[in-house]
Amino acid sequence: MNTLALGPQWLNSDYLITTFGLIGVLLIVFAESGLLIGFFLPGDSLLFTTGLMVTTNKIDTPLWLVCVLVVLAAVLGDQAGYLFGRKVGPSLFTRPDSRLFKQENVEKAHAFFEKHGPKSLILARFVPIVRTFTPIIAGVSRMQYRSFIIFNVIGGTLWGAGVTLLGAALGNVEFVHKNIEAILVGIVLLSVIPVAIEFLRARAKAKKEPVAAAADTTAPQGRGRHAKR
Repeated sequence: MNTLALGPQWLNSDYLITTFGLIGVLLIVFAESGLLIGFFLPGDSLLFTTGLMVTTNKIDTPLWLVCVLVVLAAVLGDQAGYLFGRKVGPSLFTRPDSRLFKQENVEKAHAFFEKHGPKSLILARFVPIVRTFTPIIAGVSRMQYRSFIIFNVIGGTLWGAGVTLLGAALGNVEFVHKNIEAILVGIVLLSVIPVAIEFLRARAKAKKEPVAAAADTTAPQGRGRHAKR
């Protein structure tokens, strides 16, 4: 099965699974779930393709076992991210940008965590990039470990098993086989939409801030003139 390459070959789901097998899938899921270096790896399309390959016998492992292993990798990845966040703490917010590390990603994940609280560990699973940094931010924020474990397991199960089972279910549909490239492109685009929305919101907010700052500086002067009258 050849799927459409949406970028470098080493980021193509079909290539990764064919080359590294199920072990490679589990390592990628682990890395993307909580390691700083994993934010750019394919997640949703990889799991969908994994489920599809199980039903087409390209992966010779029972579907239930694949789902269990994927969920375990996702939960352990978040666990690693949480422990890293607790150890690194506030220094993560002062770390300089590099080719792989962008402070902007940390700030987005922090805002996401602050807005949604513990349930962000579930929601973030379905948002690329954010899902990598959210468990780290949970560790930085010293989130109660018991709550973290509960939401971590729920999120890892819904995302890891859910997307894999979706790929397996659709893998039995003839239309999917005939249009696999378009479907994978659609999955990638859907996974990018939340990031695009956040980017546009941040851009709009950045444009409004100078206007608000200018209004704040002129307001006291206006009140002063009014007082003199």
